[in-house]
Amino acid sequence: MLGRVLIPLGAALCLAPMVSSGMALLLGVLLAISIGNPYLKQTQKITKQLLALSVVGLGAGMNLEVVGRVGLQGVGYTMIGITLTFILGLTLGRLFQTPTNTAWLITTGTAICGGSAIAAVSPIIKAKSQEISVALGVVFLLNALALFIFPPIGHAFHLSQTQFGLWSALAIHDTSSVLGASMQFGPRALEVGTTLKLTRALWIIPVSLLIGFYYSSKNKEGKAIKAKKPWFIFGFLVAAALVTWVPSLRVPGQIISDLAHRTLTVTLFLIGAGLTKEALQSVGIKALLQGICLWILVSTGSLLAILMGWIHS
Repeated sequence: MLGRVLIPLGAALCLAPMVSSGMALLLGVLLAISIGNPYLKQTQKITKQLLALSVVGLGAGMNLEVVGRVGLQGVGYTMIGITLTFILGLTLGRLFQTPTNTAWLITTGTAICGGSAIAAVSPIIKAKSQEISVALGVVFLLNALALFIFPPIGHAFHLSQTQFGLWSALAIHDTSSVLGASMQFGPRALEVGTTLKLTRALWIIPVSLLIGFYYSSKNKEGKAIKAKKPWFIFGFLVAAALVTWVPSLRVPGQIISDLAHRTLTVTLFLIGAGLTKEALQSVGIKALLQGICLWILVSTGSLLAILMGWIHS
């Protein structure tokens, strides 16, 4: 009964400017673990919709020319990064003897964009609900951790806002946590992190098709299922184009962008509210070890590449 009051109240509280993204996520987690979330299915559905709308809204505060430049610069190392992540992830899956489908889902989520990639690939490989839950649980835990540890690490290594935005986009799974972490580091970090992460998210489509082809070639009776198109990325680009090329829209665009920052904070609260005791219990040790090791390798490797100047914007 208490959860029916506190969950909506917590979401409303996160609209306040003084509530940071990290505070919102932590509040959601604490409520979910202590009193549970009676609106679990509803919050999961709302989270996806609110995140998509927030991303589109953030586009209204960005310059399309900058977005295009950052996106094009990131194509090369995005391809290399995704390829290496798949090699490392599937190798670790065999090493820890993670179930095949779970290993593929965790690897895909790490390589591209967390839960969205897992949702797109799971029907293609005919993953069972338990396998999907485990993969989402691993990614969810690491996303929550990233939101708190990435900004301090960025400051410790004296990363510029541009460097931190790059690192967040390359090393954090979900778009929501990339935005949440980079938003704490500064406006330039948010701009770079958002642009590169959304560019990376576009790889859901070709990667899903490749995985579908691979699985259908192994199992002749199976047919590859088309991945859902991430429409919010195109909405982000349209919003950025409008405020870039129509000067009179820049002021209202900035207002929309500011509102999107608050709805993103609410989204992070709802994500935290999904981390129930049941979600924690569903994560197996093998899958968790694979996810943690892969994340550490990707995070440290991309940070080193940025510090060495191999990756830059």
